[in-house]
Order: sequence, then C-alpha cells, then structure tokens
Amino acid sequence: MSTIRVNVVTPDGKVYDGDVDMVVVRTVEGELGILPKHIPLVAPLTVGAVRLKKGNSEEQVAVSGGFVEVRPDQVTILAEAAELPSAIDVDRARAAKERAESRLNSTKQDAVDFKRAELALKRAINRLDVTGK
Repeated sequence: MSTIRVNVVTPDGKVYDGDVDMVVVRTVEGELGILPKHIPLVAPLTVGAVRLKKGNSEEQVAVSGGFVEVRPDQVTILAEAAELPSAIDVDRARAAKERAESRLNSTKQDAVDFKRAELALKRAINRLDVTGK
C-alpha cells in the first residue's frame, strides 16, 4: 500500500513529519479522511485531533485551528497550535479546562467572553483527549 507524506507545522516550527497510510482531520464541514492520491484541496480546520494511521497503529496530534492543504502525495497542516501527546502537560490542560468551565458558568459575560471561554474549553478538552487522560 502506498503512503502519503504528512507535515504538521505551527508558527513555532514543525511538529510532525512522516509517511502514513491515512490522515483524518476535522474541518469546519466535518471529518475528512485523506488517502494517498487524494484530490487536491485546501480546507479550514477546527479544534480537534489529527489522526495519523500507519499499519495497525494510530498517532494523534492535538490541533487548534488552521488549514489543511492536500496534494496527491502530501498533506500539509498549517496549525495555529499543535502538540503531540508527549508534549502536552496534562495538569496544565486540566487547569485550563477548569478555568474555561468557570468562565462559562460566570453570570457576567458578554458574547465575546463566552466565545473565548468556549474555544478555550474545546482546546483543553482536545488536548486531554489526545493524551488519553
């Protein structure tokens, strides 16, 4: 079976670079599975886990928005932020989740604060999900 090259890049540098059998990303329209020789496309990403499948194993990368560019032989993910499970501080992610939940439960907030808290909660939950904790 052929493979496809995947690069996950943030403003801070490269997070992942490797060949996989399949990539699954979460776009604003829903999940997208990408196999080698996929039709070229560009799509905006939401907060979610990028799943990288190779053989019987699967790796995940926590991504917080950005874009995916697909070419027949390569997938490039330009992410606002991305972390491998080994790089995620679980205690910090849990604390961020609790802060976001507290902000969401606050009675005094405007729409902007609510959206920020909601996004912070999604990012924290995504990071915890990717670590499996």
